[in-house]
Amino acid sequence: MLTRIQIQRLVHVYGQDILEHDHMRIERTCYQHGTVTTFSHSIRVACLSVWLADRLHLWKRVDLRSLIRAALLHDYFLYDWHDYDGGAHRLHGFTHGGTAMRNAIHDFELNRIECDSIRNHMFPLTPYPPKYIEGYLVTVADKISATKETLSFDRFGKADSTKLVHGRH
Repeated sequence: MLTRIQIQRLVHVYGQDILEHDHMRIERTCYQHGTVTTFSHSIRVACLSVWLADRLHLWKRVDLRSLIRAALLHDYFLYDWHDYDGGAHRLHGFTHGGTAMRNAIHDFELNRIECDSIRNHMFPLTPYPPKYIEGYLVTVADKISATKETLSFDRFGKADSTKLVHGRH
């Protein structure tokens, strides 16, 4: 089984061009869930996707490079969906997979596994499920990460989490 450090190294090796791209500066400034930036969320999803593939013994069925690249680019929509925009992002949950894929195709050379995984990672909010195992791993890792980030006490501040944990008001 891979260690956390080994997984992080794999993400860096296969995603270096993505992680170093100028547009990742945008992801570093936009918040995805709670106090977590889109950049950090994408790295978490990539690491968790690799962890899932490893723990489920899927190495003979998974293209590791495509898995990592799709995970890093699954939310490559390049805007802060929390900002008011006159309603253009009102359906963000339904549309951002397609936006992320279009942006990713513009900036990177992607294969069919990567495109499909990015486009359909929001299933069942999108009409079609992923076609490849890599897409399912990204979808599951995204749901797990988003839930953990959204429900984290960190988004409420340390004082609030201490009060909640110890039952004080």
